[in-house]
Amino acid sequence: MLRRLYAWDEDAVFLCPSPLYHAGPLNFAMVTHRSGGTLVLMRDFEAPEALEAIGRHRVNKAWLVPTMMIRMLKLPDRERFDTSSLTHAIHTAAPCPQDTKRAMIEWWGPVLYEFYAATEGNGLTAITPQEWLAHPGSVGRSPDVRIVGEDGQLMPTGEVGVIYFASAWTQFEYHNDPAKTAEARDSQGWTTIGDIGYLDADGYLYLTDRKTHMIIAGGVNIYPQEAENVLAVHPAVEDVAVIGVPHPEYGEEVKAVVQLGAGETASDTLAAELIAHCQSQLARYKCPRSVDFVEQLPRMPNGKLLKRDLRARYWTNAKVRI
Repeated sequence: MLRRLYAWDEDAVFLCPSPLYHAGPLNFAMVTHRSGGTLVLMRDFEAPEALEAIGRHRVNKAWLVPTMMIRMLKLPDRERFDTSSLTHAIHTAAPCPQDTKRAMIEWWGPVLYEFYAATEGNGLTAITPQEWLAHPGSVGRSPDVRIVGEDGQLMPTGEVGVIYFASAWTQFEYHNDPAKTAEARDSQGWTTIGDIGYLDADGYLYLTDRKTHMIIAGGVNIYPQEAENVLAVHPAVEDVAVIGVPHPEYGEEVKAVVQLGAGETASDTLAAELIAHCQSQLARYKCPRSVDFVEQLPRMPNGKLLKRDLRARYWTNAKVRI
């Protein structure tokens, strides 16, 4: 599938609504340039400006991350923008809520292509919009992926575990960190970056979360991505992260850190509304017990959330670190 995406020509008009020093959009921008196509670059992403650029320049290829799609969908007048020129919209960098992707396909048509990979280059899966509609929530499949349990054994279909790839691409190493490098490999040379997921009966991969993001509250494993997906589409929310914070009895408890949309005001009432919204769709133990409001969440230019930095704000003075 990626070969087809890279096979662009002089008719390609590529929108990159983020800085180009991230490898993904940079690669597609270089392919567009080499083929004689047109690059439409944005210094910073703003949903109305990106949609306006698509219509004005007749963009047919675009690079997105889920946060961008969520912000586009929340525009009250989004239907006025002309996106009919789009043939391929590639998204990656973070798991995409199913409701968000389905809404984008209903709006733009079957043009959303997704791939899952890591900077370490240890493996890759990809999925077309048609495949995704048949396997909603999947990031694609690969003959070189498997799911491993805590005991090191392969997990059966549908069971969650650590995602490993056969290292046919590269044997990566972490700079000056041999211990972390060793932890990323199993006895057969397969490698992992610590992502959690499962495979369905057809071999399609589904992401659950990062192992390092997992919250352990009273001995129960909680994957915060589930709550983030629910809260991200709430009309008052611009951006959200769900993390584990110290709890004297349970070790950790679930907290949502929320960046509000324009015109929204932080309040105890809104915090309670967000918690109730989450509980209406997920089991209570998976939902935040508290909400903090911030002006902006720490994200990299490629859209990835710096959750380690966010967690550090709450764990600095904790007697026990998880």
